[in-house]
Amino acid sequence: MQPKWPIRFCGTGAYVPAHVLTNQHFADYLDTSDEWIVTRTGIRERRRVAPEERTSTMAIQASRRALADAAIPAGDLDVIVCATATGDYPFPSTAAILQNELGASHAAAFDISAACAGFVHATTVASALLTAGMHRRALVIGAETLTRFADPEDRRTAILFGDGAGAAVLERAEAGSSAPGILYCDLGCDGSHLKDIWVPAGGSALPASNTTVAERLHFMKMRGREVYKFAVVKMQRLIDEALQTAGLTPEDLKLVIPHQSNLRIIESVRERLRLSREKVSVTIDRFGNTSAASVIMALDEGRRNGTLTAGDIVLLVAIGAGLTWGIMIVRL
Repeated sequence: MQPKWPIRFCGTGAYVPAHVLTNQHFADYLDTSDEWIVTRTGIRERRRVAPEERTSTMAIQASRRALADAAIPAGDLDVIVCATATGDYPFPSTAAILQNELGASHAAAFDISAACAGFVHATTVASALLTAGMHRRALVIGAETLTRFADPEDRRTAILFGDGAGAAVLERAEAGSSAPGILYCDLGCDGSHLKDIWVPAGGSALPASNTTVAERLHFMKMRGREVYKFAVVKMQRLIDEALQTAGLTPEDLKLVIPHQSNLRIIESVRERLRLSREKVSVTIDRFGNTSAASVIMALDEGRRNGTLTAGDIVLLVAIGAGLTWGIMIVRL
């Protein structure tokens, strides 16, 4: 849809753990190599949380940086939406933890689970709340601790994922404002693919037991080839439709920020749009796949290194477990 919501991105922030895992870490004990991993994924290293860290601690750091960038105190927030598939607990929400730790005592707080597409989903929901007049300011977070859900004995998944968090402060622009805003967004899901990426145990369908632990059912399972084929085709179709509906061309975009799942998928998108490498964000080589955090981490990096400035048009797109998808075109 083409809402043209008057939403301003007032500030962004990101956080990654200090501990770097190189490909050699996996080559030391799995049947793999640095060359094999780089060739098939584009990943050279990723970050892993310290024992005392978790999703909420990373999200808090990213949120504080976003609030500082926006020069907005946490007490002025009206709603907090956290996109994560790896929350601290089954309940309460990670957003509730953030609300308390940040001191945003007046803010509503809830989580959204759309895996890698989570940040686009969360931003869409928060923007709709602001535009409807329910709230004025929102904090939107994408945060994941995927290294604790990837099976370290499965070379197909262990090598892919890293930990990290990103956050953005959104504000409803004044009536009549035409410069900033969300120019287009679309969300979707194809539940027939729900077991292409999933964690079988730990929920109400299959509660934790000695058997589920012994059979390693609390780790992520993924049909990588199926997900790859789906993502390549779907991402290209989403971008084509978004540009056509918004009345834009690839040349109008300052930066395309795809979810960082696989460098070959990102390259296929770039080649289809006939864009230079400088116009497509790539962070997967340094951070791996950080799921819901990847898009906002890349957006924050672009703002902080000077690639993006006010008025630039940015396209965000992601495919996640479910299989879910989300795409958004934003004028900063």
